[in-house]
Amino acid sequence: MTCIEARGLRKAYGTTVALGGVDLRVEEGRILGLIGPNGAGKTTALHAILGLTPYQGELNVLGRDPWTERDQLMRDVCFIADVAVLPRWITVSQALAYVAGVHPRFDRAQAEGFLAKTAIQRSSKVRELSKGMVTNCTSRWSWRLTRNCWCWTSRRWASTSSIASSSTIPC
Repeated sequence: MTCIEARGLRKAYGTTVALGGVDLRVEEGRILGLIGPNGAGKTTALHAILGLTPYQGELNVLGRDPWTERDQLMRDVCFIADVAVLPRWITVSQALAYVAGVHPRFDRAQAEGFLAKTAIQRSSKVRELSKGMVTNCTSRWSWRLTRNCWCWTSRRWASTSSIASSSTIPC
């Protein structure tokens, strides 16, 4: 099965071309690293794959057009950013409630079970947690949302953005 397929994927911001006609095919069970200097289009490609930005060309993720079928696609795709995007004022409990409200496949009981094995208090605010605690929580919660396709970024991996199917990454 083809997880991601792009033909002539292009994105421009005014006169600046961020993606210049990318052709890409990622089969199930494969890992792809997007490596390049700042401004090479790695993040723009991920945003297109996730349906977060319009684009030109053809793009299919798990057989869907990410721009027009994003709601359905998000039931099967997970994105983990290299930095936590939770507001620093939110508590762990509020974050759980938020994710439960916006993601159809979030299992709050499972997330609570994970938290019970840590020193993280539900009343703690994000600003009180270490970066590692926040990243650990968000990545573990995210892995439990889907089993089909994951996208993540990490500066620790030489600015590599990676895309993988669940058959290559154990939960």
